[in-house]
Amino acid sequence: MNKFMLTIAALGFAGAAAAQTAVPEVSDTDGDGVYSIQELQVVFPDLDEATFALIDANGDGSVDDDELAAAHEAGTLVQQ
Repeated sequence: MNKFMLTIAALGFAGAAAAQTAVPEVSDTDGDGVYSIQELQVVFPDLDEATFALIDANGDGSVDDDELAAAHEAGTLVQQ
């Protein structure tokens, strides 16, 4: 019984750690498949144009899911 409780507790801690590293949900309000600075600022209100340009790795003026994940993983975007 004690091993069972320890396993449940360990799984709970692992789930909490994974939730902290998950990329926050951003809404693609115009449905174009990428995120504008305005769409990202809903979730990341402190995001400025310079940081947006840094996140926009391919320089196309928008952020796709891969760029968003990379920025979050690198700590460039942190949800407030």
